[in-house]
Amino acid sequence: MDNGIVVEGLVREYKGGIRAVDGIDLEVAPGEIYGFLGPNGAGKSTTTHVLTTLLPPTAGRARVGGFDVAHQGAEVRRRIGAALQEAALDAFLTGREHMDLQAGLHGLSKAERARRGAALLERVGLTEAADRKVGGYSGGMKRRLDLALALVHEPAILFLDEPTTGLDPQSRSALWDEVGRLAREDGVTVFLTTQYLEEADVLAGRVGIIDRGHLVAEGTPDELKREIGGNSVEAVPANPDECGRAAEALVRFGEPAAHSTKGAAVRLRDGAEQLPEIVRALDDAGVRLAHLQLHTPSLDDVFLAKTGRSLEGAGEREGAEDADRDPEPVAA
Repeated sequence: MDNGIVVEGLVREYKGGIRAVDGIDLEVAPGEIYGFLGPNGAGKSTTTHVLTTLLPPTAGRARVGGFDVAHQGAEVRRRIGAALQEAALDAFLTGREHMDLQAGLHGLSKAERARRGAALLERVGLTEAADRKVGGYSGGMKRRLDLALALVHEPAILFLDEPTTGLDPQSRSALWDEVGRLAREDGVTVFLTTQYLEEADVLAGRVGIIDRGHLVAEGTPDELKREIGGNSVEAVPANPDECGRAAEALVRFGEPAAHSTKGAAVRLRDGAEQLPEIVRALDDAGVRLAHLQLHTPSLDDVFLAKTGRSLEGAGEREGAEDADRDPEPVAA
């Protein structure tokens, strides 16, 4: 069975001519964890909603599990599980009752519902809380229950839309472990949207970066980091008035790089072995340092290089509407 994803020229347009997704192409291999990165409003959720058949595409094509999302939606839905941004949970039902209801909707027998529900609740660490009403669950517990519900029919492809938003570090790490295990041991294909750089670095074999509806970069995390060059060094003077002298001292070691407002930085031509010489040059220039920091490239540096702005903390694009805001669609 094909459990990959193929997207060709995908467009999703909203009222007013706003293209939340503007002609993207991507391919996710069976059993791969694909990280879809971007700030709020970039088009991540819209793409996910199209791929899970919740929204029709305006143009282009997408095949999920070998089936066309626009024309074979029922077949797509049989093969996928989805845990989207807002978990559809009933505060008055217990975790076990949620599992039984979901499994029943998928046509499992009573015995299989009980077996599958108990196994998944144990898998996500909710056995002890299984008979408590969900209204008393923490945010992390609700996210883990939502993941278990998405897995009840043993899908080949799993869509996770911002699965760890608002979770504490311990809950986030537990969810990461389970997602990694699903791909590694069960061969589940995972399409993960996130704006957390560490999440993509830890989980994803490949990442795509979307900005203003366009796919601006794609590759493994290491490949994308190598594209923008090697290490950079930032010098922060003890006296802010010496920033100019620090920049002049650093310029012969490489090209200027992004830095804080209190310092100066360059991307090193010859790597970290230049540090002793850099320290001497700053000392010769009379720059007293508050600190000197060696910085290795990150996915945020990749996003900055591709878009001219930082990924983390970036706000929603002005006037754009993502699918979670329920704008009126334009007919496909």
